[in-house]
Amino acid sequence: MGIFKENKKFLGFLALGLATGLFFGGFINAQPAKANFFNDFFNNLISPFLGGISTSTQMFGGGNATGTVPPTDNNSVSPYKPVVDYEKAVVDAVKKASPAVVSITISKNVPIIENCPQNSFGNLPPEFQQFFGNDLPQFSVPCDTGKTQLQEVGGGSGFIISSDGLILTNKHVAGDKTASYTVFTNDGKKYNAKISAVDPSQDLAVLKIDAHGLPTVELGDSDAVELGQTSIAIGNALGEFRNTVSVGVISGLARTVTASGPDLGSETIDNVIQTDAAINPGNSGGPLLNLSGQVIGINTAIAQGAQSIGFAIPINRAKRDISSVKVSGEISVPYLGVRYIVVTPDIAKAQKLAVDYGALVRGSSDGPGVIIGSPADKAGIEAEDIILQVNNQKIDSDHSLGAVISQFSVGDAITIKINRNGKEMVLSVKLEKRPVQ
Repeated sequence: MGIFKENKKFLGFLALGLATGLFFGGFINAQPAKANFFNDFFNNLISPFLGGISTSTQMFGGGNATGTVPPTDNNSVSPYKPVVDYEKAVVDAVKKASPAVVSITISKNVPIIENCPQNSFGNLPPEFQQFFGNDLPQFSVPCDTGKTQLQEVGGGSGFIISSDGLILTNKHVAGDKTASYTVFTNDGKKYNAKISAVDPSQDLAVLKIDAHGLPTVELGDSDAVELGQTSIAIGNALGEFRNTVSVGVISGLARTVTASGPDLGSETIDNVIQTDAAINPGNSGGPLLNLSGQVIGINTAIAQGAQSIGFAIPINRAKRDISSVKVSGEISVPYLGVRYIVVTPDIAKAQKLAVDYGALVRGSSDGPGVIIGSPADKAGIEAEDIILQVNNQKIDSDHSLGAVISQFSVGDAITIKINRNGKEMVLSVKLEKRPVQ
């Protein structure tokens, strides 16, 4: 009963406070100059009484009526530290790989064009020329002097794979044998470079500089790459700056991309890694790293007309080329000799094909479906054949023909199952070394 009376007392104070607030609120609005006085009055006299209401309400079992949050037990919450750890991992990975990342400039002899005077009125009758004399206007037009000068025409990136000066990059960066290449190492030193070997099927090239004791990258395992893991791209962004860094995630696997360069044509590359780490034209040939600072890919292209979509060649695809160059000084690439379209259910339906998987042998603007004199030609493969299997490995979107053939060596004998006009047959093929382009 005493508790009830006590609460009636507090409720009375509450009513008094509210009435006072309403009265003085209107008064304050009418007389702003007195606002501070009444605010002090309310805060000093009324508020202490209101504070007791919450206590009394809790006595009736009303709970936390004022909305006060009870203290958190910090011992039950793990401290949040991933941002610090993540940033440190990125910084450490960059520090580990950067010394071995290089910038590459491309120079070519280009014609010297000058403005040559042109007498556009030389064909006028003599009397007209005599009449106007030297007042006839003179024009000049660009003309080839027959001379050339060495001029920088492009740039890219690469990374050192051996301490004696082997550098891995893209073929579309360093595949033109008529060009000159200059390498700038991370410490600012400048070297003339020569093409050591090229693998067009994978858009890879190896340069050689005359140096020793160089820092090298650590090669990772691209087969272990997973969607969502962090990726770090390092390179000479836009060909204008020293090494720059961008960070993203692995956003796709087993993609297909077309890589191209000036005067070098284009190559379709299967099973590449997709990342949203910013890759610019100057980044081509630079390394794609994991958080351990290991190279998991070679930056190769960006999707035209799209943002935050870049591609990298899995490093495991390049390991055999690297070993081959170190041992023999060249890259021996197994060669079948067909151009093809990857068959999907949509393509099969649209073109009324007998199967919805495989590689449809078909020519393009680059040449015929079956290259004359190639191993495929010698084995009897024809245009419009659909290659279904290679050594019992099914050919589909996840296992492209190019990727499967690249697993073999020059001289290997393989069996190829094809579908020709709805009938299946098996052919024997001996792989040869890809001709030098």
